[in-house]
This record gives sequence, C-alpha cells and structure tokens, in this order.
Amino acid sequence: MTPPRPPVSRTAATGAAVSIVGDVYRFLATGEETDGKYSTWEAIVPPGGGPPPHIHRREEESFIVLEGEVTFWADGRRFTVGPGGFVGLPVGSLHCFKNESNQPARMIISVAPAGLERMFFEVGTPLPSGATEALPPSPEEIEKLMRIAPNYGVEIHPPSG
Repeated sequence: MTPPRPPVSRTAATGAAVSIVGDVYRFLATGEETDGKYSTWEAIVPPGGGPPPHIHRREEESFIVLEGEVTFWADGRRFTVGPGGFVGLPVGSLHCFKNESNQPARMIISVAPAGLERMFFEVGTPLPSGATEALPPSPEEIEKLMRIAPNYGVEIHPPSG
C-alpha cells in the first residue's frame, strides 16, 4: 500500500504568490501537493480588478469571499457575493468576476482537478512573500495570457467595447 501524501499546510502570508493582470494570487495548495486532485489559492482583487470573461474546459471552480464584495457573471447571470458567500461553477461555464467596490476584496479560489495554477506561474510575475498589491497589468502580460491560456484549456472572451 502506498503511504498517503503528506498534508499541505501554509501559515498566513506564505505560499508562492504572483501578480497577474492586476490581481495577487497566493497559492495554498498546488497539484504537485495534492496528487493533481485540486489546487487552492487566495486572491486579492483590488477595486476594478478581476479577469475577463472566460471558460475553463478542464476544471470545476469555486470561490469563497472572505473580505469585500465581488460581482460574478456566470452563464448570463449576475450576482454580488460578500464575506462568507460561495460560488461554484461547472466545467464549461462562461464567467468572470470583478471587484466593483472601492475596497480590496479577498477570496479563496479552488479548482478541481489541479493544473490551472501552472498557467498563473507561467504568465504571472513572482511576488515576495506576504505581498498584497499587484503590479499594474501591461499589454505584454495580457498578450502573453491570451497566447498561453489555451494551453491550459482556458478560452478568454475579451469584453467588447
């Protein structure tokens, strides 16, 4: 019998962090640590932050809002979630989220199975431990994300207008 993998544990402000398109993502558990079953990260989303509409072709995704409010759009529905709120999205759901408030929002995001975190490491800029502010998005970073996302089963649908 194969021994179980060791537990994953992170203290506050530890774990690899990256800045990607204006948000901070701190990784709490990666696929390498969970035998590929899931990955989980903390997101710090500044006012106006959040990704463009996109579809995950490989993984389910869930969100737990810890601080602030985040507005989600998923398959034509719009809803705002505050502290303690949860959103679960199936594979293939066209969705995005945005912090429409004037305060930073913080949430926990999980995907199953794991693997998507590798896209963040490939595209994002590493941040020092404990960082809470992202670099502003650059045209080069956005172009890199658009080019690399399909390798991870992500279709980005840039907003029109």
